[in-house]
Amino acid sequence: MPCRVDVPQNLMFGKWKYEKPDGSPVFIAFRSSTKKSVQYDDVPEYKDRLNLSENYTLSISNARISDEKRFVCMLVTEDDVFEAPTVVKVFKQPSKPEIVSKAPFLETDQLKKLGECVSKDSYPDGNITWYRHGKVLQPLEGAVVIIFRKQMDPVTQLYTMTSSLEYKTSKADIQMPFTCSVTYYGPSGQKTVYSEQAVFDIYYPTEQVTIQVLPSKNAIKEGDNITLKCLGNGNPPPEEFLFYLPGQPEGIRSSNTYTLTDVKRNATGDYKCSLVDKKSMIASAAITVHYLDLSLNPSGEVTKQIGDALPVSCTISASRNATVVWMKDNIKLRSSPSFSSLHYQDAGNYVCETALQEVEGLKKRESLTLIVEEESPYINGRYYSKIIISPEENVTLTCTAENQLERTVNSLNVSAISIPEHDEADEISDENKEKVNDQAKLIVGIVVGLLLAALVAGVVYWLYMKKSKTASKHVNKDLGNMEENKKLEENSHKTEA
Repeated sequence: MPCRVDVPQNLMFGKWKYEKPDGSPVFIAFRSSTKKSVQYDDVPEYKDRLNLSENYTLSISNARISDEKRFVCMLVTEDDVFEAPTVVKVFKQPSKPEIVSKAPFLETDQLKKLGECVSKDSYPDGNITWYRHGKVLQPLEGAVVIIFRKQMDPVTQLYTMTSSLEYKTSKADIQMPFTCSVTYYGPSGQKTVYSEQAVFDIYYPTEQVTIQVLPSKNAIKEGDNITLKCLGNGNPPPEEFLFYLPGQPEGIRSSNTYTLTDVKRNATGDYKCSLVDKKSMIASAAITVHYLDLSLNPSGEVTKQIGDALPVSCTISASRNATVVWMKDNIKLRSSPSFSSLHYQDAGNYVCETALQEVEGLKKRESLTLIVEEESPYINGRYYSKIIISPEENVTLTCTAENQLERTVNSLNVSAISIPEHDEADEISDENKEKVNDQAKLIVGIVVGLLLAALVAGVVYWLYMKKSKTASKHVNKDLGNMEENKKLEENSHKTEA
């Protein structure tokens, strides 16, 4: 604090004092102009805190609230006393305001204490303001109640300001930030410090109920597990619901989920859920349990004779239109098989497969293994079979004869020969005639070879029948005509020869 008086030439000394509230002076420092000495009065609150310079400027260290006084500089001459007062104001910036005692949640349409805004160690005291989303909150009866109070520490003389807010919230306050500020005065004027934002959990009742079906209700098939999930849009959400199954008027009390296991097609229907304490607030979902049945007639292994008719039907029963695919030996057919007169080439493994494209995993298939045989009865213990081929390349034919006693296999290699075509028959050369004759011989050889193989099978079967007749002890049984047996034996000898 400079002494605001010009120093006179005949100055004797200078002094500093302060005035008490009642106006009485208290001297605190003295400096002689001639001896250049400084003396400080015995004032406890200023001990070791004062410094008086040669130009009579007084400095006070470690300022305190109690230093807020009216100080007076006095310069004394032989003829006069000059005085210059200085008023000292002390300021202390308050702490950053903080929202404390925050409510864990607020309920709509209820006036409830939101929290308190506190700012400490201020001098002089300040003022607290509340904000909602950056806008000042003004007191409003029944909706906004603000109570402000301040308290001074008797030792430090610093102020603590507290402001409590009671607030009636609504759903519009969801995720809305609340803040507060403290406004105080400093050496340079008015200043404001803001608190951190606070967001409160807003409780409100359920206004709508929804039901979810897991998995998706468009892809439920027989054997699946269905989970119904009921949700309320309140906060906090309801923890219990009533679930209504098709045809059951009474609800099943459960948590927000209810599971049905291994559902069947008769589980198709409307499923509902409602609040426990407000049954009129209800939600529903239509569920279709998809199914797929396939019936193939005939199925399994079927043996038929050449020329027989065989009707085949693949019947589908499903919850919606299904696709049907026929396969033969793993090759897709253009249409369903139908046999009015069977041929050898009709034999094979047939598969009827159906599926619901919209429902993953819902597929069915049945198979038919068709065996086509030539009707060849045994004649005198012999079995005959012949085949005609037109080979385009060299092939190997195999004939197999088999019964309970033995299995015989004969093979024959057949070479394919290309014969040139001629317009006139008489133009065929001798060489080509020889080739034609050779081919004819080859075909005859093939047929003879196959007949020999069949004959071997017949002999085996005859031996088996003969052995069975010898072992029989029932002589009265009709064993056939002896002359026929003798002829059969002679024919067998001729064949072996």
